[in-house]
Amino acid sequence: MEKLSVTEARENFSEAVEDAQKKPVQILKHGKPVAVLINPSLFEKFLDSMEELEDIADFDKAIASKSKMIPWAQVKADLGIA
Repeated sequence: MEKLSVTEARENFSEAVEDAQKKPVQILKHGKPVAVLINPSLFEKFLDSMEELEDIADFDKAIASKSKMIPWAQVKADLGIA
């Protein structure tokens, strides 16, 4: 991963954006990461992965909660899609 200071990123923003199309570019302020430039398709993959992980966590939480389960047939009937 390429690393640039905030100053370098500001001075060479177009180049940093161009580089980010190939690989992430980390932006540093006082030597510490403050931002990352990534291409849109990689960003979408991250968002999709996060959604999947949230869904899995929600499912696991629902199963562990021991709350009353509603049979699938009942859900379909309630929604009028049976």
